[in-house]
Amino acid sequence: MRITVLDGYTLNPGDLSWAEIEKLGEVTVHDRTHGQDIVKRGGQAQILLTNKVRLTAETLAMLPQLRFISVLATGYDVVDIAAAAARGIPVSNAPGYGVEAVAQHTMALLLELSRKTARHDTLVKQGAWSQAPDWCFWEGTQQQLTGKTMGIVGFGNSGRRVAVLADAFGMDVIAYAPRPKEAPALRNFRFAPLEELTAQADVISLHCPLTADNRHLINAQRIASMKDGALLLNTARGPLVDETALAQALVSGKLGGAGLDVLETEPPLPDNPLFRAPNCLITPHIAWATQTARQSLMSITARNIEMFKHGTPQNVVNAHML
Repeated sequence: MRITVLDGYTLNPGDLSWAEIEKLGEVTVHDRTHGQDIVKRGGQAQILLTNKVRLTAETLAMLPQLRFISVLATGYDVVDIAAAAARGIPVSNAPGYGVEAVAQHTMALLLELSRKTARHDTLVKQGAWSQAPDWCFWEGTQQQLTGKTMGIVGFGNSGRRVAVLADAFGMDVIAYAPRPKEAPALRNFRFAPLEELTAQADVISLHCPLTADNRHLINAQRIASMKDGALLLNTARGPLVDETALAQALVSGKLGGAGLDVLETEPPLPDNPLFRAPNCLITPHIAWATQTARQSLMSITARNIEMFKHGTPQNVVNAHML
């Protein structure tokens, strides 16, 4: 089978091997693919791998050879899964590959907002400690996590892991899940409706997929219901947050800070209002990108292809539509 990777660079910039996938067919890897080149590059492929290249209904209609799509991510909103199902094409994703990486990055953002370690490193190297009148100094208020409440929106693998890490820091944990989930055995954990969570949490961390129903889940109205000085973390999907509303809340002081690994537009436009907002940490969508996590993603994808070839595809996100 012909296998075409539309945008392989972020998965494998050179520190991994494509060998697991290459043994399953005739593989062509493109670092990046623009929309106008999808049909030209993927027109003869039976299997397409995509990370962020969008496969719309119109594009899928121009790929008559296509039999299977495997998304190089857990989120699969880049593919019109209903249009794929209408053409008999299963779409698989890669769940669970980056659970530890995303959870650890979430806590890294929270710790930086709370303790400002990078900021103080910069100040020290600029001479502020050398010129200080006392044996120590700090800028802003140092915060302790113990006893604070972590609110987790979305309780899949990564949300559950963040709950465990928050508990290890002595935080109470509230979680919102749209469908019933098993509660973890933590010191002080409970499920709650979204409105209750956002009103009571000191830290709100997003771990839900992006759907048509939850775009701008965090908007001006919901921010108004949050605690004054609350922190917002987003390592899920950028469009879950109304960036203009968030920037205004940071400027006004309604929210105490934000730690974001994702934005509505990626790469972001240079005039993004969050670039000028106070207490806003932004990393370039790297929570998933440890080498260990990327290797796991490669292996899950290879297994997706192998199982499809055997006639028993796994991790199929549109199985209910086929």
